[in-house]
Amino acid sequence: MSRLIISEKSDAAARIAVILSQGTSKRTSVNKVSVFQFEGESGTTFIIGLRGHIIELDYPESLNNWSEVELSDLIYAEPIKNVSAHSIVNALKDLSIDADEIVIATDYDREGELIGMEAVRLLDTEGKEIKRARFSAFTKLEIDTAFNDLTDPDIKLADSAECRQKIDLAWGAVLTRFISMSSGQGGSNFLSVGRVQSPTLALIVARHKEIEEFVPQPYWNINARFEDGIEFKGEHVNNPFHSDVDAQKALDACQGIELGKVLKYEKNEKDEYPLPPFNTTMMLMEANKLGFPASRAMKIAEDLYTAGYISYPRTDNTVYPQSLGLRRILEKLKESEFKAEAEELLKQEKIRPSKGKVQTTDHPPIYPTEAATKKQLKGDKWTLYELITRRFFATVAPPAKAEVSSAVIGIKNEKFTSKGYKLIFQGWKKYYPYLKTTEYDLPELMIGADIDVLSVELEKKMTQPPRRYSQGSLIQEMERLGLGTKSTRHDIIQKLYDRKYAEGNDLIPTASGIAVVEALNKHAHIVTDPKMTAKLEEDMDEIAHGSKTLDGVVEESQEMLSNALETLERNRDQIGTEIRKALEAQHYIGKCPSCNGDLKTIRTKLGKTFIGCSNYPDCNQTYPMPPNALVQPLNEECECGAPRVKVIRRGQPVSISCIDPECATNRAKNFIARCPNCGNDMRIIYSRAGKRFLGCTSYPDCTQTYPLPQMGQLLGTEEQCESCGSPMILMKTGGRSWKFCANMECPEKKEKAKRSKSSAKKSVTKTDKKTSVKTTAAAKTKTTKKTVTSKTASKKTTSKTAAKKTTTKKPAVKASTKSKEDQPK
Repeated sequence: MSRLIISEKSDAAARIAVILSQGTSKRTSVNKVSVFQFEGESGTTFIIGLRGHIIELDYPESLNNWSEVELSDLIYAEPIKNVSAHSIVNALKDLSIDADEIVIATDYDREGELIGMEAVRLLDTEGKEIKRARFSAFTKLEIDTAFNDLTDPDIKLADSAECRQKIDLAWGAVLTRFISMSSGQGGSNFLSVGRVQSPTLALIVARHKEIEEFVPQPYWNINARFEDGIEFKGEHVNNPFHSDVDAQKALDACQGIELGKVLKYEKNEKDEYPLPPFNTTMMLMEANKLGFPASRAMKIAEDLYTAGYISYPRTDNTVYPQSLGLRRILEKLKESEFKAEAEELLKQEKIRPSKGKVQTTDHPPIYPTEAATKKQLKGDKWTLYELITRRFFATVAPPAKAEVSSAVIGIKNEKFTSKGYKLIFQGWKKYYPYLKTTEYDLPELMIGADIDVLSVELEKKMTQPPRRYSQGSLIQEMERLGLGTKSTRHDIIQKLYDRKYAEGNDLIPTASGIAVVEALNKHAHIVTDPKMTAKLEEDMDEIAHGSKTLDGVVEESQEMLSNALETLERNRDQIGTEIRKALEAQHYIGKCPSCNGDLKTIRTKLGKTFIGCSNYPDCNQTYPMPPNALVQPLNEECECGAPRVKVIRRGQPVSISCIDPECATNRAKNFIARCPNCGNDMRIIYSRAGKRFLGCTSYPDCTQTYPLPQMGQLLGTEEQCESCGSPMILMKTGGRSWKFCANMECPEKKEKAKRSKSSAKKSVTKTDKKTSVKTTAAAKTKTTKKTVTSKTASKKTTSKTAAKKTTTKKPAVKASTKSKEDQPK
């Protein structure tokens, strides 16, 4: 008996072959396609990897002429299936001739089921057994178990995926052609519209308009500073005040009061339970906080999965199945960089993992399946693997414990609340350092006791607009609204960037993105309404469950699309005009200093972008685009006559600059130091990739350069390093500032690094000595604390009020008008 195994990719085929053959498989080639082969007890096994979908759904050639085909005909047209990988199909056919059994071993989800069935349906399967291997990780245990317990393919699951293909093809083709043709955007400049893409873009536009139209409102907070052994803060119980009169009245009531009275005090311990295991959405959200775009994070996760390091990364599940074997996973991780953490967690008498709200049976939550080291995984792969591993540790660790306290303190008739928080047992937080814990000191207070009032301040603030969506928060909102699936959401967001509908790390819609959404909202709201897309998603789930059919859901979708198209056609001219105006505004930079024409961003056929005059060829004025930056027009003119623009780069302050890089204002702004080689100016220069470095303005005569940090604000100091003579630079970031030498090879830097290593070694050798010293010190501290406590107790029995009368200290009562970017809770 011979067996043919079909996997989704070539690297997946290689891993399955190694596991099933116990390392004895051989790599051969069939029709120039890599195939893995080994001999087993039951015969020969061949394993071939596909390239994802090898069948593409498209319309017949006769429907591809945009100007001649009626859009209404396109709605009901039956798409055709084209083979996109002929060499793989030919290899499949050759290998299947002598195969007695064909096993689909693609990813076990909706798309994976369809990918496998597409391949099988191309073969002559008469007299052959068709089976399915279902697994969630490329580990020996999972693969062996899956192939020892083969099931039948899930035809209904594959149908639900094919239904999605047909619906998305029709909606995308009809709406994209309509919007593009009505606005005159043909060829490579077409405007994309999609069933999931457009409602997602509508979310970004709605948030943008909410921010743009937001009107800040003033509010006032009254805060106090107290002291009872240590200093602590209190907030007025009526914060925020929305009337300056009421706020001033409360502040005046505290005027001249030196003592407050403790009206209430509570102190408790509370357990802080671990975060739930990772599903796809949570993993992408946390990865996005580390700087990964969603599409990049998913690509890395897929690579880690195929290489056997993590479980299947496309899952909704947030509950570990009982059969997973958590201790077994921890034992494996003892061979990784996290040996100490794994050993510590294994010492628990019983492991009680955390649970999320969603429990499914297709795949477990995302967890590490194999130990890895920094030598095996480098760069972004290691960063994401560490995130997943640490999240797993957190889910199997004990709860953290915190000491929380609260007090209500009266200053005359005004009440202030104070809170204390102290982490007394790290628990799961020890293993998941991505969350910051802030502790607040609050002393133990006695109800009815008097405490010192150091100051009472009035602070004016302004309400803030809602934050823009990050990729992580947008994926979370898409999940809540039922837009897309765990497998498609990251791709949808990437398309918005690729189509130039959104830009920036915080998703800011472009003028064309806003225009498309507003046109659809006004004239065909069903296209941007999440409810329509969510309804079709539910219908596709019902196909998988057997309660609806593929043809029935496609017909329902066609009726929705037909109604939307009728509405759009009635408003074709208005829609086209609105979008054309928005596109012109999107590319406009300012007025040309040479001829007063319009300067616009221009994209060449090779994909390069520059700024050029609309009166070309009569005027050939051009400027380079600031590399790797978001550029926004200001409608302002520089001293040199060129437009001034807002330049936004990640990790750097927003810059207002002249569009001419040779303008004297830019030279002055970017000047850092004198070149140590030739004495000319050295300034910040950006490479084509957007990386900044320090370069000499005499290039190419002088090639002196220095690498620069890519984050933070850099300023010149006119100082030179005493050790090497290179420029000293001032760095400002995160509210801190410091100077550093621009020379990475500076002898002083190397000497500091050596001293640091030396001191680290010394501290390691003294660990045992320090431990014994700490024990002695701790015993002494306990004795001291007892003495202080007894003194404090006796002190509190004395009337504080009488004692205070002898002092001349007065509290500072201030009316401050600080404006902070806080939103009232």
